[in-house]
Amino acid sequence: MKILIIGKGYIGERCHKAWQDSVLAEKRVETKQDVLELLDEHNPDAVLNAAGVRGKPNVDWCEDHQMETILGNTKLPITIAEACQERSVYLLHIGSGCIFYGDSSHEDKKWREGDMGNPVEVTYSRTKWAADLVLSTLPNVGIGRIRMPIDYVPSPNNMIDKLATFPKVIDVENSVTIVDDMVSVFKQLMEKKASGIFHVTNPGSIKHKEILSLYEKYVDSQHNNEWITEEQLVSQGLADKKRSNNIMVSHNLAKVGISMRPIMEAMEDTMKKYAKYKK
Repeated sequence: MKILIIGKGYIGERCHKAWQDSVLAEKRVETKQDVLELLDEHNPDAVLNAAGVRGKPNVDWCEDHQMETILGNTKLPITIAEACQERSVYLLHIGSGCIFYGDSSHEDKKWREGDMGNPVEVTYSRTKWAADLVLSTLPNVGIGRIRMPIDYVPSPNNMIDKLATFPKVIDVENSVTIVDDMVSVFKQLMEKKASGIFHVTNPGSIKHKEILSLYEKYVDSQHNNEWITEEQLVSQGLADKKRSNNIMVSHNLAKVGISMRPIMEAMEDTMKKYAKYKK
């Protein structure tokens, strides 16, 4: 199976290294013609859209660069989808669990694939949700929503590295995505050409304290940080707006015969690998 990956960021590069049968688009994609030329050149069986705007050093950047964020997270996915529809090529778009804030209306408070997002004011979240609303109506298109990627490979985008370098951390409970598992799930979704929305998060949830406890156990026993509240994160100027915190559950992966490891099992395994990689 030949996969064309659009987007040379952390996730795109990571998937390319894992898939021998993949091609990483070298040129910047802005128009439908750009995408059509890539499709005609590489003739892929599927396309992974790993392009997007997250902002540096964090999503607060998006508040001051709204148009760039809209173009990268809403317009570009639609442009890529338009070309893929024209060439009848399956598209898997990487979505984000950051479209959900707080608890869902379900009894267990977890968010399902069919739930409506509630990004009230955060630009990044609103642009990701807008793309989901449109792309989810199309045939031959899948949306794989990930959440706070955790990997054994150090990176500024790796949640382990982020938490370990912050002097002040909030202790919240979230769904997360173990990157090794994500890479496998994405490949399976493309092989099956599965349409619809899929929550690509490991079953269960984990707190920041649990992640850093494993970090101190396997990586750095001398690590320390200050624990603060979510309100203090904003009041102390460490963030412009509150972050998305939520617990997601995937019903649709099981429907197409795909599973992921429970989060605590996958997290400990990943942290052990991370420790070896750092040495």
